[in-house]
Amino acid sequence: MERLVAAVLIGLVAIGVAAVIERRRRREPPTQPAWETPAQVDRADFPRPAAPWLVVVFSSATCSTCARVVEAAQAVASADVEVVDVAVAVWPELHRRYRIDAVPLTVIADGAGVVRADFIGPVAATDLSAAVARLRAGG
Repeated sequence: MERLVAAVLIGLVAIGVAAVIERRRRREPPTQPAWETPAQVDRADFPRPAAPWLVVVFSSATCSTCARVVEAAQAVASADVEVVDVAVAVWPELHRRYRIDAVPLTVIADGAGVVRADFIGPVAATDLSAAVARLRAGG
């Protein structure tokens, strides 16, 4: 009987030690998606490739936020700024080519197609307008 009690006590101590060690062990946080934006776009893929600036909103018709971002982007359209809504249902090949895996994604590219600013997710018209103005002023 003494041996049984000793075995049970040793087992309980071992379980307690294992629980303390497990609590102290540092756990890595779960991995998070890392969405990337294109660093450059081919201006020939979009209307008015000669426009000095291009604002592209990669979107989806099933995304309610996308509609608001497209509307905000349209507010910055001008003779020097071409704004294009690249909806995945209309231009799936561009979503694949530029590896777009999250929408809305907005990029501002210069005349050479180099992406100078980007926004993942919702963006206010004022923030988008400020970014375009800053870039056009050479900032």
